[in-house]
Amino acid sequence: MNSRGLKAAVFAASTLMASALLSGGAAQAAPQVPMKAPAASISHTQVDSQEALEAYWTPERMKSAKPGNTINSQGWGEQGRSIMPKAGTEAQAAPQQKAAPSTRAGSPAPVSHIGKVFFTLGGQNYVCSANSVQSTNQSTVATAGHCTYDINAGWASKFVFVPAYNNGSAPYGMWSATSLHSTTEWVSRNDISYDGAFAVVAPLNGRTLTAAVGASKIGFNLARGLTYTAYGYPAASPFNGETLKSCYGTASRDRIGGTQSQGIPCDMTGGSSGGPWFIGSGSGGTQNSVNSFGYNIQKNVMYGPYFGSSIQTAYSTASNR
Repeated sequence: MNSRGLKAAVFAASTLMASALLSGGAAQAAPQVPMKAPAASISHTQVDSQEALEAYWTPERMKSAKPGNTINSQGWGEQGRSIMPKAGTEAQAAPQQKAAPSTRAGSPAPVSHIGKVFFTLGGQNYVCSANSVQSTNQSTVATAGHCTYDINAGWASKFVFVPAYNNGSAPYGMWSATSLHSTTEWVSRNDISYDGAFAVVAPLNGRTLTAAVGASKIGFNLARGLTYTAYGYPAASPFNGETLKSCYGTASRDRIGGTQSQGIPCDMTGGSSGGPWFIGSGSGGTQNSVNSFGYNIQKNVMYGPYFGSSIQTAYSTASNR
């Protein structure tokens, strides 16, 4: 990565290996904390029409899209980062009603407001995970920063959200983004501690996203060390990205690279980035982070950014778009 990329000081040792990962019921409550505006977020307007995007994202292109952690121009390898280590065994289903901490990803049923995002960067097609969150415009999707912007390739294009994706089906249709919003820290230097972003999508068939699929509550500046359930669509082996997966565990600080992110036990791989972290057990809680990265020397731990004031500002900008 060039000098504008993630600062070497973010990681305590340059030889450590980490990776950016790729990609509920409806909630009506307002955000848990008052909105703040400590700094301006950075935004991008998408110009692709709904018709053009639906024509472009054929089932074949969706299935062949690469996990976003493989974006070459981000230079993950030059920063000592690579794909998160494999679990070594296939994931097995885990009962959602009695979740217990485990590195093994469970296989829940599709959730209406959780899905996959597809986009292009540098002429390549990529995929991440994402979630519909409550917002003023009722049309806001939360994902990871690296699923919207690359410091060398620029902003993503042809960006769409497919909620409740399952084995190629799109039961709620394909929602085209009209704008993308990320933190100044991510866009200016790819600071992994601020790897959060939001997309605003256009109405579909006369309905907002929230009206069609529901939306999660979202919280900022909350306590660290909470217990989360994380969701995503991991695509790297042993997963195939075609079905939703989940992990459950208590967050702990990053003792390896010294980032501000928190880690939970989880074996999800590339393709799950941008997937939501909900406080508590199941998909009905408040979203408070997203899948972001992991270290090769620390197997089966997924890190997500702390949802502080900077990510809150990006959310506020998107929510009121």
